[in-house]
Amino acid sequence: MKLASYLKNNKQSLGIIVQEKLYNIASLGENFSSNILPFLDEGEAAMKALQEKMDQLIKGEIKAIPESDFSLLAPVPHPRSCRDGYAFRQHVAAARRNRGVEMIKEFDQYPIFYFTNHQAIQGPGEIFCMPDHFQQLDFELEVAIVIGKQGRNIQAKDADAYIAGFTIMNDLSARKLQMEEMLLNLGPAKGKDFSTVIGPWLVTPDELKPFLVVPKTGHTGNNYNLKMKCWVNDQLVSEGNMADMDWTFAEIIERCSYGVTLYPGDVIGSGTVGTGCFLELNGTGKLHNPSYQPQWLQDGDVVKMSIDGLGILENTIRAEQTDWSILALKK
Repeated sequence: MKLASYLKNNKQSLGIIVQEKLYNIASLGENFSSNILPFLDEGEAAMKALQEKMDQLIKGEIKAIPESDFSLLAPVPHPRSCRDGYAFRQHVAAARRNRGVEMIKEFDQYPIFYFTNHQAIQGPGEIFCMPDHFQQLDFELEVAIVIGKQGRNIQAKDADAYIAGFTIMNDLSARKLQMEEMLLNLGPAKGKDFSTVIGPWLVTPDELKPFLVVPKTGHTGNNYNLKMKCWVNDQLVSEGNMADMDWTFAEIIERCSYGVTLYPGDVIGSGTVGTGCFLELNGTGKLHNPSYQPQWLQDGDVVKMSIDGLGILENTIRAEQTDWSILALKK
C-alpha cells in the first residue's frame, strides 16, 4: 500500500494511493483515523483492515479525490522523532578521500545516527531557506523508514517487522553552517535543522518484496535493489542504489532502540547514497580537475528525486525575503 498525508480545504487528512489516484481512508468505513500517527498507533490491525478494502478501490466502487482538490504533505508531517543514519560506505569513503583524510575504521564496527529536527519535516513543494542556508546549500539523496510499532532493545534479526514503510528523504544541508559548528565537535545542528524533506508517500514493505536482495556480507536484515536518482533543474546529478547500503535498516534500528523505546511514527533516514550530494560531487570534481566549478543549490532550483518503488519527490528552493544572518553574529 501507499499511504499519503494531504491537505484539502486547510485540513490535514490521511489517504491511500491506488492506481495513481488518492482516496480518503475515512471514506472506507472501519473508523479509520484521518491522521497518520493514530493510524500507525493502531498497528497491524489497521493495516490489515485497510488492505482488505483494496478490492473496492481497484474496482472503482469509491470516488477518488480530484487532483485539483488536494496537495500532498510529508507522509508523516509531524513524526515523533527523526534520526538520520550513515549507512553507505561509498559516500563516507569518497567524502573523506576528497578531503585528504583516511577512512574512519569505526564505520565498519557499528552504525551511527544523529537526531535532526522532527518539527522541520516537509513534503513535496516549496522549501524556504534563509540567507545563511544558501552558503553552500546542498541536497542529500536518501531512503527513510517509518517505525510501525513500539519496541525497545530490538535485535536486528527481528527489526524489519517494526518497519511500517519506506519513503524518499532529502536531508537538506547548509554546509557552511554545518562545517563551522562541527569544528566544536558537536552537531550537526543549524546546518541541518531547517528542513528535512520526505515523500511523496509511505510505501509498505509488502510492495517492495520483488526488490529484496541479500545484505552485504556480515550484515543482518532486509535490503532492496532500488535505483536512486536526483536531478537539479532537470540535470541528472546523482545516481545510486539502495542495495549499496552497508548497514541495514534492521541494524540501525537495533542501535537506535538500545535502552530506548521507538514509537510508531518515528522516522529514520539511511544517510546519503554514494554520489548523493554536492559536497561529495564537488570534492570529487576538484580532486580530478583543480579548475572544477563547485555547484550548490540556488533560489529557484528544482530538486527531483526518484527511487524505484517509492515514487518521485520534487521541491523548489525559495529564498526568504530577509537579510538576517547568524553567520554575521560571530564574535
